Amino acid sequence: MRWLVGWSSIAASFGTAGRVGGQGVGRSARQGSGQGGYSSGNGSAYGSGYGDPGGPLRGGLADAAHPDDPAAQDAERTVVPVGAQLLWGDPDPLWAVGDWRPDEIRTLTADPADPFTRLAVLGCCGATDAELRRALYAARGGALRHLTQWSGSYTAVIQAGRRITVLGDLAGARPVFYTPWASGTAYATAALPLADLIEAQLDIGHLAALLACPDSPEALGDGTPYVGVRRIPPGHALILREGSREITGYEAVASLAVAAPVTDPGRAVEGVREALVDAVRARLTAPRHAPDTLPYDPGPVPGMGPADRRAARGAPAPVPGVGADLSGGSASATLALLAAGLPGAPGTLPGSGSGSGSGSRLLAVTFNDLATPQGREDELERARVIAADPRLHHVVVAAAEEALPYAELDGPLTDEPGPSLVFAARDRRRLAAGSADHFTGHGARQVLDAHPARMADLLMDRRRRHLLRPVAALARSASASGESLLVPLTVYSAARRLARTPYRAGMEAAAARLRAGGVDGGPSGPVDASLAALTWSRPGPAAGWLTGEALAEVSIRLTAAAGRPPLSLRPGEARARALLARHAADHRVFEQAVEVRSQRLHAPFLDNQVVRAARALPESLRVQPGARAAILRSVLASAGVRELPSGWGATAHAPHETATRLGLRAALQELLALFAAPLLADAGLIEARVVQQALLDAAEGRPAPLDGLAELVSMELWLRRLLSRRGTCWTGTSTPRRRALPPDAPLAPLGTAPRQPLSPRQ
Repeated sequence: MRWLVGWSSIAASFGTAGRVGGQGVGRSARQGSGQGGYSSGNGSAYGSGYGDPGGPLRGGLADAAHPDDPAAQDAERTVVPVGAQLLWGDPDPLWAVGDWRPDEIRTLTADPADPFTRLAVLGCCGATDAELRRALYAARGGALRHLTQWSGSYTAVIQAGRRITVLGDLAGARPVFYTPWASGTAYATAALPLADLIEAQLDIGHLAALLACPDSPEALGDGTPYVGVRRIPPGHALILREGSREITGYEAVASLAVAAPVTDPGRAVEGVREALVDAVRARLTAPRHAPDTLPYDPGPVPGMGPADRRAARGAPAPVPGVGADLSGGSASATLALLAAGLPGAPGTLPGSGSGSGSGSRLLAVTFNDLATPQGREDELERARVIAADPRLHHVVVAAAEEALPYAELDGPLTDEPGPSLVFAARDRRRLAAGSADHFTGHGARQVLDAHPARMADLLMDRRRRHLLRPVAALARSASASGESLLVPLTVYSAARRLARTPYRAGMEAAAARLRAGGVDGGPSGPVDASLAALTWSRPGPAAGWLTGEALAEVSIRLTAAAGRPPLSLRPGEARARALLARHAADHRVFEQAVEVRSQRLHAPFLDNQVVRAARALPESLRVQPGARAAILRSVLASAGVRELPSGWGATAHAPHETATRLGLRAALQELLALFAAPLLADAGLIEARVVQQALLDAAEGRPAPLDGLAELVSMELWLRRLLSRRGTCWTGTSTPRRRALPPDAPLAPLGTAPRQPLSPRQ
């Protein structure tokens, strides 16, 4: 896991990142100010610009919370992230932690005479050094939005004197967390290190909201699973000035009173094409990386290439170069064809051994689930037709029962819980056959598709005629049940009701529904799903298994949020933003759960520029059936790709459900043992016997919300991994052990006060 961390204290009198043994803070600050970035010379992660050359270099904040604290007598002991490299020091230090590539960390100063006006960009950023410098000059005056307009996915940190600004992204795939600490504020791009820093306890109420209303940011608020650690909303920036903090938005918000200007659909689609091409080009123009050590290849195996053999052995080293998923869907196919069609050497490195004669072709990976062969024939055939492009080198990863969901319940500890934990082994097997830089189509549905609640926005703008095609498509999907004649009226009435429901009334109604226990088993078809989505807030798929106390806790959160209006009072836009933020958070957990060493996963659809371009699409275009496939088809046509297989853009969910039930059946005994004495029951969120019965019902094929079961199992797994964790993200502290949860700390049920932290630093 890669993250950055820093803090802003009230004054520079604390022990800081330039402290050298036996010397005062002022001298180290003056010596550290001469370095604009960081140096890796002599093998040191901290460089040689801070403190006396050759002296014992330390970094971090001293254990003293204030100058009169007794711990100030031991000011040589400082807090430093484990495995960190110092980007800049006194008086507000910044570190990068993890296996960052050299080209993923870029720092510069505005002027050598002003070393405390500087910028750090971490991640894949398509900006040139000149653009970064101009942006730094503008950000010094307070302009922030242009810092998020470059292609790629990155986090920007700006220091202007004692003012620190950390920018999050629009989707939420690169979040920023913060917590009060040592009379100041510490921030990071991961929540667990900050929880370690303040020895935080678990926020059981947040976990309940994550299960009850995962798509409602009103219930989640700005909290995290850790008490005291907060998250800034997507599209916002954290501004710190000598310990004080401010959260401000950098994106324009649409007005409720005045409808947004009508955008030409052709120009909007062209904007999406340009943003996607720039996002892909930013990855392709970055320096290529090869794994440190390639696994031993025993030689040819009939019917298997080197990538297949590596995947079968579970080797951690990916193929050098660039690759992409090719599932047969429209999103992954678009990225693969765009990357393969851009000029240059888009794919694998010549002579890398990724396939006979592959040269610089793009490596396209398709997963073939042998356990559920029925239902995916069309997708596999589309992938085969697309892979016939001479610019692609196609690899098919086949697996059977060993790659079913729930097959492997052991894995790494992620920053937060997420439903992808139960599918991690399945996805890791596919990604192990990929390249060092691998494209995925994650986020395309949430970015390009129209949320059903956008039909209410169209009614608010008096554009009723644009509802004809989506309502007719829903009626056709319900024709088998014989109720298609009532579908148009039912959907129109629900959209009209939502358009006339104020935000406050909608939140209060959702809270009352949770208090009354009105949680059903979830939608059973497209029409039911659309009707359930035509509301300001709806329960999640796991809400039906929560206890009454947990639902009441979440209802209190919704009631409190009713008095705080969201960024947009248009229900469709607000629900679409919330759904995108939830998916981006789950994608971040997915990246950590399936992480393959030396591999980078790229999701261009979650980039700032792609999200902005998609938001410019007219609502009348987005709500039409097949809008996403039509938009991506236009994007490929503009890029010169006009011949696509028949059925391109179709989606199928039945094989996924079949594989999930097979995986539940195969791992049933292990899952029943997992919920024999679950930690979620100790926290008062569920009753063990109810969940065990639900697992039995799902394994036997009876109707059950499979997504809700995945969320329950994932959260239980995450809690067990967190409690069994040993070690800490920090070193140099006064306590011998620092963890987010001490080993003897029981889970505090809902309604009880959390145990006080072991350290006075809160």
